[in-house]
Amino acid sequence: MASSVVNKTAHAFDKGRLDALLNRRFFFAPAFEIYGGVAGLYDYGPPGSSLQANIIAEWRRHFIIEEHMLELDTTIMTPAPVFEASGHVARFADWMVKDTKTGDVLRADHLVKGVLEARLAGDKEARGLAGAAADAEKDAKRKKKSKTAATPSAVKLDDAVVKEYESILAQLDNYSGPELGQLCRKHAITNPDTGNEVGEPQQFNLMFASSIGPTGQHPGYLRPETAQGHFLNFSRLLEFNNGRVPFASAHIGRAFRNEISPRAGLLRVREFTMAEIEHYVDPEDKSHARFGEVRNVRLALLDRHIQAAGETTIQHMTVGEAVDKGVIANATLGYFLARIYLFLVKIGITPERLRFRQHMSNEMAHYAADCWDAEIQNSSGWTECVGCADRAAYDLSVHTARTGHQLVVRQALKEPIVTERAVPEFNKKNFGKTFGKDTAAVQLAVTNMNEEQLLKAKGELEQGSTTVVSTDGREHKLTPDLLSIERKTFKQSIREFTPNVIEPSFGLGRILYILLEHTFWCREQDIERGVLSLPPAVAPTKVLIVPLSAKEEFDPLVQEVSTKLRRAGVFSRVDDSNTSIGKRYARNDELGTPFGLTLDFASVQNRTMTLRERDTTQQLIGDIDAVITIVTELVQGTIDWPAACKRLPAYDGVQAVD
Repeated sequence: MASSVVNKTAHAFDKGRLDALLNRRFFFAPAFEIYGGVAGLYDYGPPGSSLQANIIAEWRRHFIIEEHMLELDTTIMTPAPVFEASGHVARFADWMVKDTKTGDVLRADHLVKGVLEARLAGDKEARGLAGAAADAEKDAKRKKKSKTAATPSAVKLDDAVVKEYESILAQLDNYSGPELGQLCRKHAITNPDTGNEVGEPQQFNLMFASSIGPTGQHPGYLRPETAQGHFLNFSRLLEFNNGRVPFASAHIGRAFRNEISPRAGLLRVREFTMAEIEHYVDPEDKSHARFGEVRNVRLALLDRHIQAAGETTIQHMTVGEAVDKGVIANATLGYFLARIYLFLVKIGITPERLRFRQHMSNEMAHYAADCWDAEIQNSSGWTECVGCADRAAYDLSVHTARTGHQLVVRQALKEPIVTERAVPEFNKKNFGKTFGKDTAAVQLAVTNMNEEQLLKAKGELEQGSTTVVSTDGREHKLTPDLLSIERKTFKQSIREFTPNVIEPSFGLGRILYILLEHTFWCREQDIERGVLSLPPAVAPTKVLIVPLSAKEEFDPLVQEVSTKLRRAGVFSRVDDSNTSIGKRYARNDELGTPFGLTLDFASVQNRTMTLRERDTTQQLIGDIDAVITIVTELVQGTIDWPAACKRLPAYDGVQAVD
């Protein structure tokens, strides 16, 4: 039996090999490919569609089911007034620059990042080459000049320049558009494709504009996020939840952003699937009932202060420590950061390549009180895959102001609040006679007085008169026959407030692609064929059924195994092609299929079957029903492979070879 020790790092990660595999096995491909395609639009093939569906199913279990969330499905097309009120029309934009000669458009921050990172990479290469050259010169003692000259891109930079570049990159998201323009001029940053200078940054709104109705009388937009559908339905959701907070709503659906220059495959697209949660919480109590369950989850944190100092030093601390120290704003925000971490690790993201980066002041969305991004390291660097923001009461407040519909919580108090305050009483008959058309303005001036001002006016009235100033700046004299101020007792039985919102927002396409990178490797003895070590929970196909022969006598057994797996809720495929078993398993290792079942002539006679594990290639053997039970538990995650090895004996039989 093959060894259980697997060396997944025998070969360095090769993005080209992975991309070739994903293209060849149709995980995804450019949309409208035979028409030339459109940048930023992709279609998912069978394994990609299944992988996405399984990630979504796991997301639903991890969040919606586990947290008892209220699931929504809201419309994509959105009337313009919604996004005018939310601030998206004015603010949902990125900074772009144009090539001064070709007119090519580039996203400003991505341009700066790409050029500076390339220069730093060239500096490292040059320093490495210089070291190699010095060693060669010392060892050979024959030539005055090393043969290992640096390539044009490998240029050694001054130490001060290296430090400045690293500082810029550490706080890149904090720069405004004009500041990005200054960086381009100061550091001679040009279009890397042409070498041409670029113009001044300009804002570009990322929403796709459209219209509703046959005459286009109702302007609208394709939604760039699903969040507004949550907020507009808040009153109905609150009623459904019996008027109680906290509670959360959840939505999985399509969103659209007209990206300036999408060039990174699934990492930056114009149409994508989002999974968003809006957790409504009392602004005076942002604790979480289940915080104790995640208090000891350890996270890698990059806070705003470290970034602002031009550094990228990670702090490792538990969620409890981070909340206690104020690094994470509140317990509910911390709870969701921990739950995000647990979800990503569960579906196969490498924990050591996952960090949470806090937004800096200039980077913070217009609605956010605090925000952290779950960033995952991949071949393109650190990529934001999940945002988790404290949106405060912004969204519900602006929609209330725009529509007049009160998006608030009315909460019965256990103990009524009794207060006493000064209240103005107007003699309306005398007021009207005295002030005429100015009556309303004078009454408003009095009504707008605070407690201290009202008590002062009360004392002055007792002395004969008081003076108020209306909004137009004129003074008006008031006497006791016009106004009286008395202290009255009020009993409040209902508390009314606008809840705050904690929002975790997932970009599922980015997570899917980076998951493929994290799980891709090549066997030591076979670099040509890759393996995707996808966890059973998300693998497109869970079990491969491999009959040794295509003879008819195998058909009833194949049908029986397939039916029993299907009834157990396990998705399987049959590969009865005439290629060798080894090749059949290898091409399904490429698809991430975690388990294989082999039916041979002994299976027909003895009703036994072998079970193969993808990564180790270890095989176990047992009665068909016993093996089906084991593989079902493996797929459901109730046992792991070591546990399966204790329940079934190892199979050491001679296997068919290529």
